[in-house]
Amino acid sequence: MSEQTAPAPAPAPAEPAPIPRYFRNDAELSRRDPHRQLLASLDRLITEYPPHKVPPGGGLYYGPISVAYLFYALHKIYPDMLLDEYPMNTWSAAYIEQAQTSIKQYKGPSPSKCGVSDDIMSLLALYAATAKDQDTVKELCDFAAVTIEPEASNEWLYGRAGYLYLLRLVRGAFTDNKEIMELIEDTTDEVIDNIMASSRPWKWHGKAYVGAVHGAIGIITQIVLTDPSWAPKLEAELGALLSYQYESGNFPSSLPAGRDRLVQFCHGAPGVVSSLLSIKRYFPELEERIDRVIAKGRECIWERGLLTKEPCLCHGISGNALALDGQQFEHFLTYTTGHEIKSMAKDGMLQKSDDPSALWCGEAGRAWAWAVADKGLEKRFLGYNDM
Repeated sequence: MSEQTAPAPAPAPAEPAPIPRYFRNDAELSRRDPHRQLLASLDRLITEYPPHKVPPGGGLYYGPISVAYLFYALHKIYPDMLLDEYPMNTWSAAYIEQAQTSIKQYKGPSPSKCGVSDDIMSLLALYAATAKDQDTVKELCDFAAVTIEPEASNEWLYGRAGYLYLLRLVRGAFTDNKEIMELIEDTTDEVIDNIMASSRPWKWHGKAYVGAVHGAIGIITQIVLTDPSWAPKLEAELGALLSYQYESGNFPSSLPAGRDRLVQFCHGAPGVVSSLLSIKRYFPELEERIDRVIAKGRECIWERGLLTKEPCLCHGISGNALALDGQQFEHFLTYTTGHEIKSMAKDGMLQKSDDPSALWCGEAGRAWAWAVADKGLEKRFLGYNDM
């Protein structure tokens, strides 16, 4: 009896080709009706991610508080707008309620998490601003004790710079209250003193980041927008940061500079450009140089900024759009519609978001960008440099 030859093993399935980081920006300039797209985005938000379906956590960055913050901001811009027959502030309250049902899960701020991503501090800031509640302001300011611990982070997402944003949010609601204004000013002074006393370069997780979310430009921006009198003391530091720009117009994620890869708000030219646009008036000696850096940065964003990550503020097309202007801004937004996102997913060209409802990682952020386009607002990032 002849031996049977074993069948050859089936070839292993081919690995899917990796999704490229961005796609070519070679289509003709186009635009969409921003008001119509804003309404469509908000409808998707409340339909696909109603309050009870948004997992807790994330502060102003992701989660129910981040969505509530979008609706809080939109109510000031569109006081008469109704969504499914309810005004924007009612939707804000509904998402806040979802966050409050999970309040016992929140550990509260710590030296390593005391920025805009902290739930307790974000809830306090938002409640203090909406209810104009003085006791809540005092509670928020008491957390300065956590942020001035020697090991506290300095950056925006998890650190002292983000706490400065929350204090600015509250400050805007108490301009006619001398006692509360003095408390907030004393708190911001203490926090800024501690940031400025920190060794240089500022580091997060042992690395000297450059960008808006974890790095030097984000820290400088929060200090100067909180108290412009610090600008002269930061001029040399900002000047050094401008020199890090690659020939391409992009910026490194961290120092020492490595590969020129990421073109997004959190790491790269979009975050630096947007930050510079909001603080350049405080640096008159650097203004011409800043303008050149912005122009070169925008060239890079225009060329490499149509990202395959799901459109969002932090690391997607919506954030990159906000760093551009005019027709370029409008053109980038055309790639953030529901239709375009579905089309990208169908073509295998979309990296889905881990937090698809979020202000900084998903639909709520796309809605914010459309609102900026609809109302012709200054191109600012909600929760970062909008105030």
